Amino acid sequence: MPKNLKVTQVKSASDKGQKQRATMRALGIRRIGQAVTQEDKPEIRGMIRVVEHLVTVEEIDA
Repeated sequence: MPKNLKVTQVKSASDKGQKQRATMRALGIRRIGQAVTQEDKPEIRGMIRVVEHLVTVEEIDA
C-alpha cells in the first residue's frame, strides 16, 4: 500500500533564502501551521530535506 507524507510548517521561511522559500511553495505550504499531504516519492523527500528545519513530517497511509 502506498504511503503519503503529511508535511506541516512549524517555522517561518520569510527570513530564509530564496531556495528554501521556493521549496516551501513547491510543496504547497504557504503559512505556519498549514499541513499538506504529498506522495512519498524520492523527489518529495529531497524537497523536505532542504527545509527540514522548518517543517515536521508524518508518514500516513494513503
